[in-house]
Amino acid sequence: MPDKSGPDDKKTEPRRFISEKIVKQPRTKREIMRRAIALLLTAALFGIVAAVTFVVSMPVAEKYLGKETTRETTPVTIPKDDPDTTAVEETETTQATTKESEPIEDLLESAMKKYPFSIDDLNTLYGNLRAVSLKADKGIVTVHSVKTQTDWFNNPVENSGLFAGAVISSANEELLVLTPEGAVEAADSIRVAFSDGTEVQGTIRQTDKLSGMAIVSVPTAELGRALLEEVKAIELGNSYSVKQGDLVIAIGGPAGMVHSTGYGAVSYIAKNVQMTDGMTRIIYSDLKSNAGTGTFLMNTAGQIIGWVTDEYKSEGSEDMTVAMAISDYKSILEKMSNGNAFPYFGIKGQEVSAIMNESGMPLGVYVVDVNADSPAYNAGIQCGDIITVMGGESIVTMKDFQVKLEAATPGEVLPVTVLRSGRDEYKEIEYQITIGAR
Repeated sequence: MPDKSGPDDKKTEPRRFISEKIVKQPRTKREIMRRAIALLLTAALFGIVAAVTFVVSMPVAEKYLGKETTRETTPVTIPKDDPDTTAVEETETTQATTKESEPIEDLLESAMKKYPFSIDDLNTLYGNLRAVSLKADKGIVTVHSVKTQTDWFNNPVENSGLFAGAVISSANEELLVLTPEGAVEAADSIRVAFSDGTEVQGTIRQTDKLSGMAIVSVPTAELGRALLEEVKAIELGNSYSVKQGDLVIAIGGPAGMVHSTGYGAVSYIAKNVQMTDGMTRIIYSDLKSNAGTGTFLMNTAGQIIGWVTDEYKSEGSEDMTVAMAISDYKSILEKMSNGNAFPYFGIKGQEVSAIMNESGMPLGVYVVDVNADSPAYNAGIQCGDIITVMGGESIVTMKDFQVKLEAATPGEVLPVTVLRSGRDEYKEIEYQITIGAR
């Protein structure tokens, strides 16, 4: 049979496809530069985003995860004032002023009598005082002392006391507030309110019951940048340079309300007043004040020179403001600011004068009074004893005593030698005093 071939019987041949290779055009130098710049900008953008994310998230992570970054804290230092140096400078200044002003005293007095003082002059004077007080008021805060009690039906009730506080330091990411000890006494919690209404939790850094003051710490992390720029620490001044007749400003709570102010003058300064474990100056002023709320005295330069107390008021000074001079407490405030208790001995004394020494009394610190339940009292030191040696060092003046005590540490056992008057002579007795904390 002949072969038949149909359409399906055609012999198929393999199909051929055209293959092409696309070759990119070589980049120009401009394109390479453009891509490099874009890559750098992208990397910088991602770096900025990562940095911002880290900064924002770190405080939140620390807060909720309980992790804190380790940072070094710088101890708070408060420069001390030397009363002897101040007295010499005042004497030299007074003498120089007297010599220079003697020839023109009459001319000056005559000119003052002829000058027509007006109400504008008085307004200018008080305007300047007002400017100083307004600036200092930015460093005044309200300390809320919250105490939880129960009513008749055993329901919890919160009682809050309001006290004035003065910001005296801004360091280590915290503000340190000086406030009356009553503001933190037996408080369950402490809230600190600023002038713009911001209120944050405060913690007790240290208290001193003998001076009636306390230091409260406030973290700056919880305060806004604008508020931190506005709140300035009030400088501690030199109270040894304060003189009778100086103008003074009361800030804090002189009217019994926080952020009130008052003006007055120094009426009298009592020097060498015996206080526990030292000597101090007491400033008397004619302005009105409130010691319970917390009142601070400032000079016209805006520096704190003392805080108001009722401890040294007498029958004749009931209507006067009585303030403890700040310079005599700077050592105590420095230790309190760093969270350390100031060493406590527990006596009131005075140094034996030259006249007393000539009468047969040995040189040293004469014990006028001993605080009940104090380290000195518990060891057996009595009124009339004369402290002559502390820790192996001779004690002649109250300054010697204070320097030696300040160098001690609460809990340290310090050997103390006293001379006690007997029938015919002074008897030497040595005590081992365990230094306490104020």
